[in-house]
Amino acid sequence: MTDPPLAEKYLRLTREALGRVRVTPPARSFLVGASEDFLSMARAYLSDAEHFAAKGDLERALAAASYAHGWLDAGVRLGLLDGGDDDQRFTLFR
Repeated sequence: MTDPPLAEKYLRLTREALGRVRVTPPARSFLVGASEDFLSMARAYLSDAEHFAAKGDLERALAAASYAHGWLDAGVRLGLLDGGDDDQRFTLFR
């Protein structure tokens, strides 16, 4: 059974991460579509996570929040999304 504070912690972290990212490629780049796909998947999984949390299904909420954050983190790592220099919410490298 997942601890309520743990599920809420990751929901909050993912909401914050989603609020920080921006599409990186230039407006007319082919990669804008990929960036928007990553954002769309993250938003959909976060919505699922919030739905599960509201129903008290904290294990599924945590899993969905993890998928949402994974889409954001991968987008930042690939350069499709800009997360700034936020190494608390994203896995950054040099």
